[in-house]
Amino acid sequence: MLLLILSFLGLMLCGLPVAVSMAGGSLIYILVSGTVPDIVLAQRMIAGIESFPLLAVPFFILAGNLMNIAGITSRIYDFAVALVGWMKGGLGQVNIIGSVIFSGMSGTAIADAAGLGSIEIKAMKEHGYSTEFSVGVTAASATLGPIIPPSLPFVIYGMMANVSIGALFVAGILPGLFMTALMMATVAYFARRNGWGGDVAFHWGRLGGATLEILLVLAFPMAVWLAVKAGASVNMATGTAFVALMVLDWRFNFSAVLALMAPVILIGGMTMGWFTPTEAAVAAVIWALFLGLVRYRSMTLRTLAQATFETIETTSSVLFIVTAASIFAWLLTTTQAAQALADWILSITSNKWVFLLLANLLILFVGCFIDTIAAITILVPILIPIVLKLGIDPIQFGIIMTLNLMIGLLHPPLGMVLFVLARISKLSVERTTMAILPWLVPLIVALIAITYVPAITLWLPHQMGLLK
Repeated sequence: MLLLILSFLGLMLCGLPVAVSMAGGSLIYILVSGTVPDIVLAQRMIAGIESFPLLAVPFFILAGNLMNIAGITSRIYDFAVALVGWMKGGLGQVNIIGSVIFSGMSGTAIADAAGLGSIEIKAMKEHGYSTEFSVGVTAASATLGPIIPPSLPFVIYGMMANVSIGALFVAGILPGLFMTALMMATVAYFARRNGWGGDVAFHWGRLGGATLEILLVLAFPMAVWLAVKAGASVNMATGTAFVALMVLDWRFNFSAVLALMAPVILIGGMTMGWFTPTEAAVAAVIWALFLGLVRYRSMTLRTLAQATFETIETTSSVLFIVTAASIFAWLLTTTQAAQALADWILSITSNKWVFLLLANLLILFVGCFIDTIAAITILVPILIPIVLKLGIDPIQFGIIMTLNLMIGLLHPPLGMVLFVLARISKLSVERTTMAILPWLVPLIVALIAITYVPAITLWLPHQMGLLK
């Protein structure tokens, strides 16, 4: 056990990537100990990605890339400007609302930061906001990506913890909205302190148009529900409502109605049993292709090929991390290291609230050094047995773990969102880190609330019958 952990840490200290360190440390342990056949390394790594839920990974990544190249991000941004740009600290509020909408399509914090971030930071600087404030609010809002469904970390966690990915998706909605409210309040605080006003003039027509688009999106599931209650079949009701929405969108040329429909289609489809979370990823890609090629006609074969190659590159790196983490986690289990760590934690406390505090500190620390996917793959086998033993709902713990790891993405030495925003804003990593620090306050407040108020996470899945 000690050899395995020391090999992993030693390779990391030598500057090797986390995935290579895990695979290399596992190989060193197998060769030196002689207790495990060499072929097991390859077998376990292949078994780590031989999973139906993992098929969602490339499709959600592709959906996010397609949304970017199809110009949907700019439409989302324009919609957010119309909705909240007139508020104090206008473009700061736009930044957050834009991330909420884009989160319902991409599923990753990095896609949010890279896609919307480049548009948002440039616009905020042009309107007189400091680069530091622009970077800080963009970083904080990017953490919403994996909390509001769909979410790649939820897919990996659900597979590792053997819990419903659909329930995880639904459980992330209220925490995501709660985080949104905290971030908007933080922007309002900075605006009040600095005397900022709105960035676009208040206009009833612009606000009314944006509000109408939201109402149309919300009316879609309501119309389906009423039609089903009246005796229509679900398929007939949904088809009729969809055709009506398409006609309205074509007639009035709304800017973002169909883009806003993405979360409704994904969550509604899973709730109605039309497709699994994995199939929902395929639905997200089909919807993105429809918008880019048919409705907005902003996608070309060249940009489609570019998005495909970017997806292959990203998927390869993600799945390599999963394969390396799988053999490492398997060895942690077979060498009783995971059990020993679990027993050690339980020897410190058997109180679930104290355990949640310790778990938060551990995951926050790990998230600053290890990639999100790798961290989930390593930590879940260690912590889930304790979670179940102490009576903590694994769905709630999945939200807690994911939010911790999203906060870790904002920190050096390995915070990917930190480096993406440093590159976009042309700030040094040190200045980018300092710009993000004030925004840790609303994120930590959200983390504490989600940890110690289970209803924030579990109420909606219970209401929808996804949890007993």
